[in-house]
Amino acid sequence: MIPGSFELVRPASVEEAVAALVEHGDDAKVLAGGHSLLPLMKLRLAMPAVLVDISRIPGLSYVRVEGDEVAIGAGTRHHELEKDAVAAAEVPILPYVASQVGDPQVRHRGTIGGTVAHSDPASDLPTALLALGGTVVVQGPSGRRDIPITEFWLGFFETALAEDELIVEIRVPRTGSAGWAYEKFTRRANDWPIVAAAAVDGRVALANMAGSVVRATATEEALARGASIAEAAALADQGTSPGADMHADQDYRRHLARLLTRRALEKAAGAPAAAA
Repeated sequence: MIPGSFELVRPASVEEAVAALVEHGDDAKVLAGGHSLLPLMKLRLAMPAVLVDISRIPGLSYVRVEGDEVAIGAGTRHHELEKDAVAAAEVPILPYVASQVGDPQVRHRGTIGGTVAHSDPASDLPTALLALGGTVVVQGPSGRRDIPITEFWLGFFETALAEDELIVEIRVPRTGSAGWAYEKFTRRANDWPIVAAAAVDGRVALANMAGSVVRATATEEALARGASIAEAAALADQGTSPGADMHADQDYRRHLARLLTRRALEKAAGAPAAAA
């Protein structure tokens, strides 16, 4: 299908992009890589009158260490994150998960800021980011503000981002040698995960188990109490609300959440992976 008509605005700076968002309000949408927004536009599920194309704004693509954190520019493409030496050394789960996103075309166009703003509950990188913790840095007409990652995703395609704000940076703790793993179950290699689990240093996040990516809090609390991996993983689906579709019903998704959480935790701990 063909998207509806729209005006294209190409700002030269973050400040110009924010000004465009202020001017056009909810008629405007931000365009970065386009792999999340354009399919919705083709299906007429999104019909913005104005697209604010931030792909040419300089200085939005970087990965660098800043104190105890790694700062990642919102315009950093999945492929760049996948190949980045700083990310590999300081927060290795992110390059690995970036390598699992879609196909090469998607990885060369999609941006980390775009996938965070999209708030799809089946997204790979947001699942890893939620397990890491950290901050989403946004900029609006009043300047910059920090939103904890744990408070950013509110539901299906819904975030704490105001309509006149733009994501400019993601900040995550440096994990170094801490144990981590990412396990996902898909129908085909480049599909969205039917369910996925990310584990980082005792924290666990799940994809496709609610309206947004969610933490497996019951599992994390059990681990903190000294429960075994098997005992903690058996609680992974508690507090979740998985949907049902042509790929899996709710019970199967709950089973996958427990299984993949156990596999991720065992891999992160260096133990043999759980059997299916």
